[in-house]
Amino acid sequence: MVVVTNRIRVKKGMAAAMAPRFTAPGPLDTSKGIVKVEVLLTQNLSDYDELNVNTYWETLGDFEAWKNSDAFKAAHQRPASGASGASGSGEDAKKESPILGSELIIYEVASVKEIG
Repeated sequence: MVVVTNRIRVKKGMAAAMAPRFTAPGPLDTSKGIVKVEVLLTQNLSDYDELNVNTYWETLGDFEAWKNSDAFKAAHQRPASGASGASGSGEDAKKESPILGSELIIYEVASVKEIG
C-alpha cells in the first residue's frame, strides 16, 4: 500500500472550509485501487493554513493511473481568470485561488498496527 500526501498551503482561515471538498463524492471514488482519503489540518501555524490530503492506494501504479487520467485533470482544473460564461454561484470566489502552494509526497506503508 502507498499513501500519497498532497501538502497544500492556503490563505489563513481557508483550510477548514476547503477540507470537505477533498472528501466530497466524485470520480476518485471509483478509481481502481483507492482505499481511502483523509484530510488533516495542521495546527498552530501563524502565516498560512495547511491541509494534508492523504490518499491511500493499493499500489503506486493505481495512483499513477489516477494522476494521468482525464478525471484527475478535470478535478484539478482551475477556472480561467476572466472566463466568460461563469455559472454564478461561487464562481467569483474561485477566480482568485486561496492556494499558496503545494507539495506531493509519496510513502510506502512499511508497517501497520491496528488497535481495537
